[in-house]
Amino acid sequence: MKSIKISNLFALITFLTLSLTANAAELIRLATTTSTYHSGLLEYLLPEFKKDTGYEVQILAAGTGKALKMGENGDVDLVMTHAPNAEAKFVDKGFGVLPRGLMYNDFVLVGPLSDPAGVKGGKDVAAAFNEIAAKNADFISRGDDSGTNKKELLLWEEAGQRPEFGAYKAVGQGMGPTLTMANEMQGYTLTDRGTWLAYESKLDMEVLVEGDKRLFNPYQVILINPSRYPDMNYEGAKVFSDWLVNPKAQAMINGFKVNGQQLFVADAG
Repeated sequence: MKSIKISNLFALITFLTLSLTANAAELIRLATTTSTYHSGLLEYLLPEFKKDTGYEVQILAAGTGKALKMGENGDVDLVMTHAPNAEAKFVDKGFGVLPRGLMYNDFVLVGPLSDPAGVKGGKDVAAAFNEIAAKNADFISRGDDSGTNKKELLLWEEAGQRPEFGAYKAVGQGMGPTLTMANEMQGYTLTDRGTWLAYESKLDMEVLVEGDKRLFNPYQVILINPSRYPDMNYEGAKVFSDWLVNPKAQAMINGFKVNGQQLFVADAG
């Protein structure tokens, strides 16, 4: 009788082990920016990906800096980010492989309807930043090492400014909460257009500066190097990367709209 119980227990353990292994093989861990999450793009794409492939994607949304750090630590199988310089270093250091251009949108400078710095309608975002600093107008920065935060700091540098004036506030939050805080304080902030369009109807703000070529915002998808982390689900991550750049997914990205406006432009290849 004891041998039967032990045998049954061994069979159960074997079954559970195989089940967990199978489930792990079907799960892909993606570290991505808050912009792809808050805009609703992934919620729109992932059900179709699962239907096509059977894979489940676990989303870990963070700023680009934190997303890349998850990749460096082997905590995810791939990353989807929007900070070209940081991504190039990530690949050069051997953490990422197979970087692929996926899509783009742009950044916009948004602010209160009253526009105390008088920057509305400008096409030079560095000049607008200078005016905001000169007028000591409230500027709410994500301050979270995200792709948006990296771009914002680069724009201050190009404006010849250090963002150290009294009304500058770095809040360490994602794009959605930063927009909400800027709205409450009637201040300015830099945002990707996708998140702006997703939040616009909730805010008493408007786009004040857009169209500067420095506001271009490309996204890449990068796999984690399997030679560095052999236990990664590289196979699943590769399937997801391949799917994202195929014609079907690219057409879906182009077709994704909020309030009738396209949020991203597919740009694979």
